[in-house]
Amino acid sequence: MAVENQYLSDVEAILSHRYDNGADFWTTSDKRLLKGSPFSAYNSAKMLLELGMGPNDPILKEVSELFFSTWQQDGRFNLYPNGSVLPCQTAEAAYLLCRMGYNKDVRIQKTLRHLLDIQYYDGGLRCNKFSFGHGPETEYSNPMPTLTALNAFRYTDYLNNEPALDKAVDFLLEHWVIKKPIGPCHYGIGTLFMQLEYPFGNYNLFEYVYVLSFYNRAKEDKRFLEALETLKSKAIDSQIVVERVVPKLAKLSFCKKGKPSALATRRYSEILENLNTGV
Repeated sequence: MAVENQYLSDVEAILSHRYDNGADFWTTSDKRLLKGSPFSAYNSAKMLLELGMGPNDPILKEVSELFFSTWQQDGRFNLYPNGSVLPCQTAEAAYLLCRMGYNKDVRIQKTLRHLLDIQYYDGGLRCNKFSFGHGPETEYSNPMPTLTALNAFRYTDYLNNEPALDKAVDFLLEHWVIKKPIGPCHYGIGTLFMQLEYPFGNYNLFEYVYVLSFYNRAKEDKRFLEALETLKSKAIDSQIVVERVVPKLAKLSFCKKGKPSALATRRYSEILENLNTGV
């Protein structure tokens, strides 16, 4: 897949930010690979992939090497060298590198095993970082990191073959019922969640349904089908109209707020295809 001509200006805009954080490839000199959102190394690479840039492009190869340089022997990724090594960061690195075709790499295989080994009792991933105190709601896992981990595992042979992932799916489906903010980082299902955000980045209906559509455990579940119907009700003439976008991305053509997005609609079509083919 190559970048279509209509998106070349978007690619150029993203590339124009590659030195913003003080070093090349959207990072800092000490390799803080999540700093500078939405033009962090992580988000910029995701957007370039979404726009059609191939994983073997020299720029993305450099980004993949940056991420692998932060890999640790126990499978974790240290994306903030002077901070705690959190499960959410490892899940993000695993997803990006799996998407770039490294799902068979022995380091990623160890990372995936690590993510399964640290699964919380409720099926999700939980970071020991309590920005909102220690209320009873923080005894749950964090939904977004759990969704990100499932997004990584869908590129692997674990997909629909690992009971632990079914448990993670169940956790996310139960959040559709709970809806209130849960987990140490207080992920909720409310007004913002229901707004279709693209490109995928924050916990929202579109990405929630997209990722779960790959998992057989979800496909016939009433909770998933309700979420799917909510998403379908927002489509206009079978197209996805972006309802929310990070303000700094507002000028990019592929994700204009209030406008149909051809690339977002491709993701929507992929959801429908997953359900029809049983993938």
